[in-house]
Amino acid sequence: MLRHTAVKGILAAAALALGIGATTAQAVDITGAGATFPYPIYAKWAEAYKKATGTGMNYQSIGSGGGIAQIKAKTVDFGASDMPLKAEDLAQSGLVQFPAIIGGVVPIVNLEGIAPGQLRFTGPVLADIYLGKIKNWNDKAIADLNPGLKLPADPITVVRRSDGSGTTFLWTDYLAKVSPEWKTKVGAGTAVAWPEGVGGKGNEGVAAYVQRIKGSIGYVEYAYAKKNKMAHGAVQNRDGQFVQPDDATFQAAAAGADWKGTPGFGVILTDQPGKASWPVSGASFILMYAKQDKPANAVEVMKFFDWSFRNGAKMAEELDYVPIPDALSKQIADAWKASIKDGAGKALWN
Repeated sequence: MLRHTAVKGILAAAALALGIGATTAQAVDITGAGATFPYPIYAKWAEAYKKATGTGMNYQSIGSGGGIAQIKAKTVDFGASDMPLKAEDLAQSGLVQFPAIIGGVVPIVNLEGIAPGQLRFTGPVLADIYLGKIKNWNDKAIADLNPGLKLPADPITVVRRSDGSGTTFLWTDYLAKVSPEWKTKVGAGTAVAWPEGVGGKGNEGVAAYVQRIKGSIGYVEYAYAKKNKMAHGAVQNRDGQFVQPDDATFQAAAAGADWKGTPGFGVILTDQPGKASWPVSGASFILMYAKQDKPANAVEVMKFFDWSFRNGAKMAEELDYVPIPDALSKQIADAWKASIKDGAGKALWN
């Protein structure tokens, strides 16, 4: 009996050392839903995590609006959104929020003879295209930015998201910062009253439309453009430099972020200063309830992201995402300890 008790004590101590509580004696598969922006890396992490631990993570790539709705309805263990919720919205809904990955949104085009990164844009030109003011590819505003490039006189087909989308939030937030007309007429949000264009569902849908429609332009998370070998554009940043999207320029945009001083870690990374900064960068956020009805599931969600922060950096970089810095992951763990509790008020992360 004493020996059995000692073994139980050793196991309990090991569980605490791994940051898991007594509620996780039996692992459970977890579910999440939301942003399509981080789907490629979440899928890669989930596959690796399943091999390492035996625990599955099923993520539905349905858009940030759907992810927010599903977590509020308590139909998933976590929601995901590329638009951070404001502190008052988190408090009202009883939610906790933390960033999980950083990446970038890029303009993509279907133009014959145009290679990835070859076409240059400024923010105001992108805004005027999406406002429907620039209607043809050989418009002077585009041609002046691209001397030497042979641009067709073809009409521009604008492709945008049809669903509530954090990628749309990042795109429209950027356009609102660089174009007063866009800010006044359209504004920023996960869904807006688009002046122009055809709608595709998810990053996948926008990429598919642009691949099919000659003369089209869209916006997607960079991993989708890279995976599908699509021609993305270079964009002029706040410091006047034309930059290419990659993990280095996304990291440059995130370098000055004040995560600790921003409620709910809700930092928006569009139009950041810095010569190397990609102008349409952003973090993707995870939403969980502070008071958990299913504590075992909540612990498994935290274990999954803790493992991903510690083991998933190389996988993230291979897809040109920026992994969460170590200092930020420690701040996130502290937030878990302070905020995510069971029904009795006991912290679920040790």
